Amino acid sequence: MDKNKQRSLNKWLKQQSKLAKRWLMAAIGLGILSSLFLLAQAALLATILQQLIIDQVPKQQLIPFFFALCGVIGIRALCSWGRELAGYRCGEQVRLYIRQLILDKLRELGPAYIKGKPAGAWATLLLEQVEDMHDFFARYLPQMSLAVIVPIVILIVVFPVNWVAGLIFLITAPLVPLFMALVGMKAADANRKNFKALQRLSGHFYDRLQSMTTIRLFDRTQAETEVMRGASEVFRSRTMDVLKIAFLSSAILEFFTSISIALTAVYFGFAFIGEINIGDYGLGVTLMAGLFILILAPEFYQPLRDLGTFYHAKQQAVGAADSIVEFLETEATSVRSGDSKLSVTDGVTICANNLEVFSPQGQKLLGPINFEIQSNQHTALVGPSGAGKTSLINAILGFLPYEGSLTINGVERTQLDLADWREKISWVGQNPLLVHGTIRENITLGKNDVSEDEIQNALRESYASEFVEQHGLDYPISDRSGGLSVGQAQRIALARAMMQNGGFWLLDEPTASLDARSERLVMKGLSNQIQGKTSLMVTHQLQPLKNVSQILVMENGLIVQQDSFSVLSNQEGLFKQMLLANQALCDTSKGNLDA
Repeated sequence: MDKNKQRSLNKWLKQQSKLAKRWLMAAIGLGILSSLFLLAQAALLATILQQLIIDQVPKQQLIPFFFALCGVIGIRALCSWGRELAGYRCGEQVRLYIRQLILDKLRELGPAYIKGKPAGAWATLLLEQVEDMHDFFARYLPQMSLAVIVPIVILIVVFPVNWVAGLIFLITAPLVPLFMALVGMKAADANRKNFKALQRLSGHFYDRLQSMTTIRLFDRTQAETEVMRGASEVFRSRTMDVLKIAFLSSAILEFFTSISIALTAVYFGFAFIGEINIGDYGLGVTLMAGLFILILAPEFYQPLRDLGTFYHAKQQAVGAADSIVEFLETEATSVRSGDSKLSVTDGVTICANNLEVFSPQGQKLLGPINFEIQSNQHTALVGPSGAGKTSLINAILGFLPYEGSLTINGVERTQLDLADWREKISWVGQNPLLVHGTIRENITLGKNDVSEDEIQNALRESYASEFVEQHGLDYPISDRSGGLSVGQAQRIALARAMMQNGGFWLLDEPTASLDARSERLVMKGLSNQIQGKTSLMVTHQLQPLKNVSQILVMENGLIVQQDSFSVLSNQEGLFKQMLLANQALCDTSKGNLDA
């Protein structure tokens, strides 16, 4: 990672810390307060030993000093506890904000962009990499201020007592951050590579976990095991690189601080035996002065040593920020939103004129195409896989950029308030996404103003009431629709779409993977709901399209045919070929069942 990029990432991280400035200042303030009580603790210890050893003061007279020492130690412990708490709150507040930035960006970019990376990579970015920033805000930033302030406070106190000891501190102190920075530059690059390797490993693992059944069916277990082993080995190697640098950093810090403390101890040793007679301003080196400074010597370097320890956290945060900032700066041309709001009381009309749709990276996906979906018209979109159907839907929803014209009720999509437009869409997909929660929560999606009658009506019209009455609305559903069959999950999704009550219904293979009974119930519920509304259905099943007003046939990113079922079924072209292929497949399946 070049220095300019590292500086920009450091700047970005520090800008985020302003969000929790109150907690950051509290952590720094408590650290400074603890250092002041440290001076008092050192003075009390030196005084007690001076009076016991040199002045031969009776122990009873030193009881107040012991109580004062206990009090100072207790106050320092409270300061340390408060500082840790304030640092944690600082890190927590900033992490929540950064995580929200990522979620907002994901929502802005939409599913068309998200599908470009494995789910495991997004999970690593959103969870682990954000968590790895915690110590930067909770520990490193407060310690960076304390590493400057605390040594200065100690120097101010030490120089009037003994200038030689103060000079040793002053000369040796810069060595610690100097070597720390040299090691840290290597650590930043190692952490960045480690995060990249972790993202790839997470993506591999999550995707293979989801596809375990398919992998076994095609006897790809051994091959996928080798892929996972390779990704794991890369991650192991890069993790060890990070650890080697971390241990090297700690060893260097300990070496230089130990040398510095040893120099101070040697100086006072020779001063006590009379071999060195400088540094005491002609007053003589007393036991109290020597002990006071020797007690402070480790504490003088401790903030710098702590900074060195947390410097690894800084480089870890810089490595994590690299991917996060790169993602947050992704151009979101696909989701340019205006401020126009739609009224769908009279239906929804969608027109495309010389429409060309592009990927978020600028690659042309389909077009130019022309079509019109009239108000309260039922339209089907068919074509082989890869024809561009999903890209067209994403363009209508506002998830992909386009050129040409795409209007909804006469308003260009780029001028629409996309949040308002999407609220007017009821969507049912082929793989219904049910969230972890109850059936009620999945139907209402957190809406509090939904009456019980509305819920029951949606359940009846979606034909979901037959199993919901058995389980109850508070029946828990786990991730990936666990606890329900595919058909039941699809009917819950249909009920949810009914609660949305949109003016435009978007149906993406709503009966795929369903048994005959579930398919019949879902289609019956849909037919009742889309009466008098505009709908667009993507499907590979052609026979049920006889009652559809218009069929758009896509191939290689172009609309090659568009008309009614009766016209297209008697017209030479792709639709007729697909219809004959479907009929042949149905006949083959029927023959196998009869056999």
